[in-house]
Parts: sequence; structure tokens; C-alpha cells
Amino acid sequence: MTEVVAAARVHPSISAVLPAYNEEAVIAETVRRTAAALTELGVADFEILVIDDGSSDATAARASSVASQGMRVRGVSHPRNRGYGAALRTGFGAAARDAVFLMDSDGQFDPVEISRLLALYGPDRVVCGYRIRRRDTWARRFYHRAFFTLVRVGFGPTVRDVNCAFKLFPRAVGRGLHAEGALVSTELLVRARRSGYRLMDVGVHHYPRITGRATGADVRVVLRAFRELWQLRSDPAMLDGLEPPA
Repeated sequence: MTEVVAAARVHPSISAVLPAYNEEAVIAETVRRTAAALTELGVADFEILVIDDGSSDATAARASSVASQGMRVRGVSHPRNRGYGAALRTGFGAAARDAVFLMDSDGQFDPVEISRLLALYGPDRVVCGYRIRRRDTWARRFYHRAFFTLVRVGFGPTVRDVNCAFKLFPRAVGRGLHAEGALVSTELLVRARRSGYRLMDVGVHHYPRITGRATGADVRVVLRAFRELWQLRSDPAMLDGLEPPA
């Protein structure tokens, strides 16, 4: 009898992009947990990028302190707060590995659950987490529902939870984006779909924020998102430039 042994799955090299704004209380622990998760899952080649979006607290210093402990961490800081989309664009542009793992740094996700994304990942896929039970304020949930109703009307279906900050995708997918604010996830997904990438959903857990302050329901953030949505709808050429997957 011939025994057939399945080959172990080879993970891609990964750049973990962690956008951060005034997250001094949790950023060091988030970085350590992310490094531990990737190591335990057998990802041999990874880096962690902390993108400090002009924080007024010690976020950058706390991230640097973890890097000084020998972890594979790089910090990039904006001199002023530019917005969530700008932070992601900076991180995606700095990423040097084959795949990008996006996770917010506020402690509301468990980095161990990247295993769920890796199980579905391929060079032609964008794997997107959706929050099984969203632990946000009613205002954020309301704005989310209203905004993405407009997204579906304007651009068609994308994924179950567009703005869930727990995604894994080929590095090329994150290059060439334009949004400075929260529309960045919509732009990334619509452009990837148009270029032939498969969009895949997987459920992940979402935990209550225990420190810091969420900005997703801030009026200025919401208005910027609607303005960028209108700009993207008015200029479809913004969605061009991504080569189809090989």
C-alpha cells in the first residue's frame, strides 16, 4: 500500500501593515501578538509595518521600542494626521513582501485569525474578513450601512464587510490607490474585482475597543468618505492601472 502524504502548504512572504493613530496603549502588544501569530503559523519571511498617522501621543515611540527588541518591525510616521486611506497607501507602498496583511492596530482583531485568510489565499485572490459580530457603536454601524448601500448602487457587489480591516492580498493590489480617507477599502476592492482578482469572504471575530477613541463616526471622516465616493464615481479612470493576476 502506497502512502500519500500531503505537502505542507507554503505560505507567501507577508508584510503586515498596521495603521495607527493615537494607539500608544495597545500598539506594542498588537505588534508582539502579530509577530507571534505569523511565527507560530510558519510564515518564514515576514515584516511588520506600523504606520503612525501623525499621532499626538507616544504611538511611534512605543512601536520603535518593540523594534529595538529584535522584532522585524519598521515604523513609518506622517508628520501630521492625513487620514486612514493615506496611512494605508503609505503602508502598502512600503511593503516589500509578496502579500500584504492589513489589520487595524486598536486590538479589536486577533492576529492569530490570519490563519483563516491564509487557508484561502492565492496570488489571484483578495481574502477579506467580515466581522461575525461587529463590536462598534450604533453610529458607526449606521454610517457603515448607509455608505455601503451607496457603494453597492454605484459599483455593484464587492464583499460582505468592505471596511473590515482584516485582509490579505497580493502586494500589487495595494499599489496605485488614490483615497486619503475611509473610501480606500472600496477603491482597493472595486479595482481588484475589475482587474480579475477573486474576492473572498471569511468570518473573523471582532472585539470591543478597550482603549483609545474610534474616529470612524467623526463627521469630518464621514463627509470625506462621501466626497471621495463621489469623486470615484465621477472618474472611473481612477480604478485603472492594476494588471490582471498572472
